[in-house]
Amino acid sequence: MADFDQEFDASGLNCPLPILRTKKALGKMDSGQVLRVIATDPGSVKDFDAFANQTGNKLLSSGEESGKYVFLIEKA
Repeated sequence: MADFDQEFDASGLNCPLPILRTKKALGKMDSGQVLRVIATDPGSVKDFDAFANQTGNKLLSSGEESGKYVFLIEKA
């Protein structure tokens, strides 16, 4: 498992809340730090991909764990 600096659990939140809250969490982090996000919204897979492309943050990984979606995002 990859290392991460902070974790944000967006379980139960629907689009666009996981992205908005992730953006807020990343705002408080330093460049190069990694945020692990857990989500339950199936649309979040495509959303986080688009979010990373639009913001310049790096989506290090995207996968499923125990029926939830897990993302590792490195702050640009």
